[in-house]
Amino acid sequence: MARYQFKPKLGMIIATIVVMALCVELGSWQYNKAQAKIALQQQLEAGLANLAGSLPDGIVDVEDFRYKRVMFEGVYAPEYQILIDNKVNDNVVGYHVLTPIKLNGEDGRFVLVNRGWVAGNLNRNLPMVNTPTGKQTLEGELFFPLEKFFTLEDRTVKSEQWKQVWQHIDMKRYQEAVPFEIKPYVVRLDANSDGGGFKRNWAIPKDRVSIHLGYAYQWFGFALTLLVIFIVLNLKKVNKES
Repeated sequence: MARYQFKPKLGMIIATIVVMALCVELGSWQYNKAQAKIALQQQLEAGLANLAGSLPDGIVDVEDFRYKRVMFEGVYAPEYQILIDNKVNDNVVGYHVLTPIKLNGEDGRFVLVNRGWVAGNLNRNLPMVNTPTGKQTLEGELFFPLEKFFTLEDRTVKSEQWKQVWQHIDMKRYQEAVPFEIKPYVVRLDANSDGGGFKRNWAIPKDRVSIHLGYAYQWFGFALTLLVIFIVLNLKKVNKES
């Protein structure tokens, strides 16, 4: 019966452990992202199932209000409208149109409304965006933009030098740029709501779950494959004469 010896070199042991640990860490990261998307999807479905309420104040925990359905009235202020660049719909690049609206009965407070997507063009001329006048009754869901993101964009915009095209929804920057108080979230206009809306195919969390799980299983597979290769390379048959 053949005999085998397992005598790996120290350097190979260390390298294998390090790379395997990295693969497992990356796999766990993707798996946790998938679980977070599943939790967000459940929260979205719960929010859509509830009747629309009023706009909240004094938010302590964002998770308690994410995707909450709301209904409110107000008048648009298109002079402080922004277009969020590089938004894709059906493989066409365009913009999300965010327009502040002055709320009825809120002592001059505003909320940003994401009215949806409009197409861009090759010459980069800004699209014509029509905004309805007069009092609007809107319905939508609360959306909380990321507070931390990487950008090379100049974030020192002032209201007297208004820059219409932005790369990200930056609530802090927007509040500093406008002469009125803005609520700390965006309302994504419901697809069935009137009020000057455009295409509103809002991304939903479950769309990314399978992608994150696929990446997770891929990284775990790399770790397992590396372990098998390590064993095979270091398992040597013993010569009986020696």
